[in-house]
Amino acid sequence: MSELSQNKMGVKPMLPLLMGMSLPAMLSMMIQALYNVVDSIFVARYSPDALQAVSLAYPLQIILISFAVGTAVGVNSLIARRLGAKNYEEANNAATTGLVLAVIDWLVFLVLGLTVSRPFISLFTSNAEVIKDGAGYLTVVLCVSFGMMISCMGEKILQSTGNMIIPMITQMLGAIVNIIFDPLLIFGIGFFPRLGVLGAAIATVFGQICSMIFIMVILFVRKHDVKIRFKGFRMQKMTLKNIYAVSFPAIVMQSISSVMISGINAIISMADLTVEYAAAYISAFGIYFKLQSFIFMPVFGLSQGVSPIIGYNYGARNKKRMYQAFRLGVIIAGAVMAAGTLLFQLAPEWLLSLFESEENVAANALLAEVGVPMLRIISISFIMAAVGIMFSTLFQAVGKGFYSMTMSVLRQLVVLLPAAYILSKINMTATWFSFPIAEVVCLIIGIIFFVILRKKEFSKL
Repeated sequence: MSELSQNKMGVKPMLPLLMGMSLPAMLSMMIQALYNVVDSIFVARYSPDALQAVSLAYPLQIILISFAVGTAVGVNSLIARRLGAKNYEEANNAATTGLVLAVIDWLVFLVLGLTVSRPFISLFTSNAEVIKDGAGYLTVVLCVSFGMMISCMGEKILQSTGNMIIPMITQMLGAIVNIIFDPLLIFGIGFFPRLGVLGAAIATVFGQICSMIFIMVILFVRKHDVKIRFKGFRMQKMTLKNIYAVSFPAIVMQSISSVMISGINAIISMADLTVEYAAAYISAFGIYFKLQSFIFMPVFGLSQGVSPIIGYNYGARNKKRMYQAFRLGVIIAGAVMAAGTLLFQLAPEWLLSLFESEENVAANALLAEVGVPMLRIISISFIMAAVGIMFSTLFQAVGKGFYSMTMSVLRQLVVLLPAAYILSKINMTATWFSFPIAEVVCLIIGIIFFVILRKKEFSKL
């Protein structure tokens, strides 16, 4: 048999295969999470207003990431399924289509960056300094997002073929560049200008552009199981339909967290709080999302390794290996989240102290007061979230992205925000119990969807 017909996703023992494909992605995602956290630590030390500005900008950043990752997930799923079915021509067309879609996505966010950055920040604060910093940060991150869009697509294309090392190196490269340039541009070290929040944005997009250049060189110079061909390329309606059957739900699913964060910020803004407490809650919630990314990112990295294995074996009609990959994914994700839960329960004060201002002692005390119970309560939901993520990964990998989208809509909009609003009427601390409540509902729905698929789809494999 040819090398292509012996793709490791169809024949290699499952545990070594899963770890070999997941560990590079988990490591690279940890690095990604690290630079997100470091970014906020540097900004917090610059000033409390700067931290609030970045926290308020985060929802639009999430939408940006959602389009980059969501579109790439659909391409990844289609390529993996076509390779599993030995349909290499359609796999090649999907890869080329993916890069074209990445450029189109960037053009959309270029327009958004120029038009909505300042109005969006102004929705949540009247502080002129926060508005200026947040709008400047968003404008740079959105308008210069082509690096993220194209590098993310390149990573997913290679991951769909079973290559996890190059995507890992790509993400690590961007993260390391960001971490190096963050303090230089934020604080004006050496001959670099002191740019504050704007410096953090420039460091971010510079790292993304470095990642894009690296993976494009690899993609076009080295040989892979899929080939990018722009000569004679034409968009195919069926390819787009198959990509967005997974991409659209994935985009919606990830964008929903942006709506949720904005909704929580709005609930905080409407609560009967002093200006100082409202700012502390917004900053603490922003910090939570940075910190939880350090726990969730390895699980998302694991899902990047699990997804092409499930998709390949679903396409090859190998139910046993598909189930094996899913079960191992649940076990490993649960272990990672259990460790994260312990960290949030035992050391919330230390975690928050990383983001303290060097000058404003009163703001630090308020941050600890509101942040410690927030971290402890929300982390109750982590292990349930791990299982939910693996269900979503399974659904996306087999082309049932609508199921994943439904779970996310229920979790973050239908259940979480209304529960948060109702509980906020008791007090702000009670608000955070909306997170474990939403995860319980989501897990139940995931189990129901899995049972439906097992009876209708998987039983035929």
